[in-house]
Amino acid sequence: MAPITAEGRARHTIDTLLEKAGWRIFDAKQANIHAARGIAIREFPLKQGHGEADYLLYVDGKAAGVIEAKKAGVPLIGVEHQSERYAKGLPANLPAWTRPLPFAYESTGVETRFTNSLDPEPRSRAVFAFHRPESLAGFLAREHALGEGVVAHP
Repeated sequence: MAPITAEGRARHTIDTLLEKAGWRIFDAKQANIHAARGIAIREFPLKQGHGEADYLLYVDGKAAGVIEAKKAGVPLIGVEHQSERYAKGLPANLPAWTRPLPFAYESTGVETRFTNSLDPEPRSRAVFAFHRPESLAGFLAREHALGEGVVAHP
């Protein structure tokens, strides 16, 4: 059995944190986006040129965000460009709340940062935990009620 890498340890910790926040986690090949309100899909391949998201987040059956995992000790400031690229890379045939995806996290499992592109002035902020799926659904519902253009894509 191969030794666990530092990034592998970070992903294990992130899995645990996501589960505690109410997310159901799947590998990409076994994913069921309707199995729960919040689904986190590991190692999700994006459209060409956008790489692979460490996690793609689905809320109520539509893609809503991404998580970029880094090993503990890696500074997360400056990693936002990577998660931003992932947020823009969802294949066109997949359902999404809006494009690019509105939520992006960067996490080591010890430190986590979050950007909500629905904010009037989006910027990365340190958070103590991943949001619960219903919290992200609330952000989306509030934005939809304000008529700011959050629309579901097929």
